Amino acid sequence: MAHPSFPSPDDSNPRLLETLASLNQIGTAINQIGSNEDSASSLQLIVESAIRVVPGFSASIYIYNLVEEKLEFDSRVVAYAEGYESFRNLSYKEDVPRSNGFGMRSIQRRRRAFSYEETDMSIHPFQMRMGVKGVACFPLIVAEEVLGVLYIYLYDDRKLSQFEELILHNFVNQAAMAIYHARHVAGIKQNLAQKENELSRLRRAGMLISSRLKLEETLESILELALELTNAQYGIFRLVDQGGENLVTRAVSAVHLEKPLVEKLPIDGKSVMAYVARTRHPLLIRDLRENQWSGIYYPLDSVLEMRSELCVPLINASGRLEGVLNLESPQVGGFTEEDSHMLQSLATYAVTAIQEVRLLDALQDAAQLLISQPSFIVLDHLCAMANNLLNTSSSAIWLANEKGEMELISSNGAKITGQIPDPKKDNALLIPLMRGEEATTLGMFGVFHPATSGVRSDTSEWDKKVLACLANYAVLAVQNESRQQALRSSQEQHLIAETFAAVGDISANLLHNTNNKVGVIPVRVQSIQDKYEKLLQEDPYLAKSLSEIERSATAAMQIVQENLSHLRPIRLERIQVAARVMDAVRAVGAPPEIQIEVDGLEQLPMVNASGQSLSFVFRNLIENAIDAMQGKGIITIRGKQNAKWVEIDVSDTGRGIPSELHEQIFELEHSSRTHPGKMGFGLWWVKTLMTRLGGTVTVESDGAHGATFHLRLPIAESES
Repeated sequence: MAHPSFPSPDDSNPRLLETLASLNQIGTAINQIGSNEDSASSLQLIVESAIRVVPGFSASIYIYNLVEEKLEFDSRVVAYAEGYESFRNLSYKEDVPRSNGFGMRSIQRRRRAFSYEETDMSIHPFQMRMGVKGVACFPLIVAEEVLGVLYIYLYDDRKLSQFEELILHNFVNQAAMAIYHARHVAGIKQNLAQKENELSRLRRAGMLISSRLKLEETLESILELALELTNAQYGIFRLVDQGGENLVTRAVSAVHLEKPLVEKLPIDGKSVMAYVARTRHPLLIRDLRENQWSGIYYPLDSVLEMRSELCVPLINASGRLEGVLNLESPQVGGFTEEDSHMLQSLATYAVTAIQEVRLLDALQDAAQLLISQPSFIVLDHLCAMANNLLNTSSSAIWLANEKGEMELISSNGAKITGQIPDPKKDNALLIPLMRGEEATTLGMFGVFHPATSGVRSDTSEWDKKVLACLANYAVLAVQNESRQQALRSSQEQHLIAETFAAVGDISANLLHNTNNKVGVIPVRVQSIQDKYEKLLQEDPYLAKSLSEIERSATAAMQIVQENLSHLRPIRLERIQVAARVMDAVRAVGAPPEIQIEVDGLEQLPMVNASGQSLSFVFRNLIENAIDAMQGKGIITIRGKQNAKWVEIDVSDTGRGIPSELHEQIFELEHSSRTHPGKMGFGLWWVKTLMTRLGGTVTVESDGAHGATFHLRLPIAESES
């Protein structure tokens, strides 16, 4: 079979140059597709260039719809050969590509198809009426993807030469690239538009979330947005409980919901949400009837059938699980990977919202507690808040005592020892409690993670900031308690001062009147003794009675004067404690069965006190101890000191004091109730005088094995 030969160089060079010029022009047009996204003008230029450089035929291009597997008639561009331009005015609506025509055959074969080589197929009836004698079809392919077809219509019985085929193949490649480039640019812009739309919705989600104050409202808002963005019909939030064992429902949203199943799910149980919680990876299930999912699927609604599911974990900045966000759809394949990415973005918002709402609620509660509760209750609540906010197993607060040693004050969760833990060994986060104005450390606030939690050693900044915030509240609680104690002490001292000022005036008047009345008794007795001396010698009983009356009256005047002296203003001076203890021991005159031991008193520094008042305090405590031991036992008096105080402990081996009476024994009338016949001023006087001296007194006893009274007095400043 003879083949057409290539034209001579003289014939081909002008056409080749024109072809190259056309291809250059077409390339420029394709490069401009990015600005207008329209490939029609480029395709029109291609068919017009093709019939110009290879004259004698018409050409058209159709774009192929891969989804519908057909050529799109509305995408048709056409150029007519010279002399056939009048066909442009004819109706071409009948020129619809056939499903079994040359164009579809070239697509199926993925190579050109010529009518003069395909004897089993006829030319399209419309083209035959136009005078077409032959058809050549070239598929437009890029990266093995069919994009369209270039039709060449011949009006005579000749065949295309190899040179013409070569030229047309260049136009075919340009046409394919034009369609591909237009689709690629359009896809990019569509994706950008979609991403912009998603970002806009996410920004709206952020504003929507930040406008909610309650956690449930926030989660419901996120769910509603998730349903809107993914076209899901059902959604649920389940959060991890404090024990880390179950997923607890906190919000549900749906288009139609009949009987939602909202009970808690065990994390180690059989359910899709538990599976995601354990693996901590998003899960997209196209069909819930597949064997691997049907066995663990736990329906959101017991009545409505779901076919696909999308589930993402809620992981906070520390890598710990907060919960799970789950969506369901009645359609098979109801979710895409894009939906999964979108839901993961919403999950991030949800985690932030969960943490912020919890923190806000906790701080509001802490502020209320600071106002209304004592420090130990506030510290207990702060420990519980730390566990809840940071998902920790336990927490504790240590405070520095007067010796600078850290003592465990409050804890929540697992048993914690009094020793400050090692952050690395004990998987802990520690924040110091700092007094701002002095930059001194009041204590430590620590949280602990279970050894099996896998928490990273590089705890997140969020955890550190949350614990630092709670630590500041702990500092406020400690400082507030200290200031309240100082205020109560000041008020108590002021009240006592006012009381004693008033009582002092009364006592002066009482002492004056008592002296006037009782002072007459010794004078009258002396007169009787002088006048009836002989009679008294004859009556010993009468003489003895008069002497006793005189002695008792004198003693009464002395006792009243001594006791009322305590009501007068106290003049503080530098006092040695040991000397006043020994004065009290001598004044009491303990029976032989009572043993009094002293320890560490001689080494104590001077204190600011009143010597008479301090002796009175120790004498009362010793007398009470003797009474509690029923005249037999051991009294121990020990002394010690710290930076600002001297501490004296007075202990006995008596019957002890029940805990419920530790405060009552210092009341004015308590002793008279428990010991009828006694005035009961003893321990009331002790506390009153210690308060006036700027000190304190407390009692420690288990109610069965003796009692210890703890006295504190301020150390006197050294004389310059």
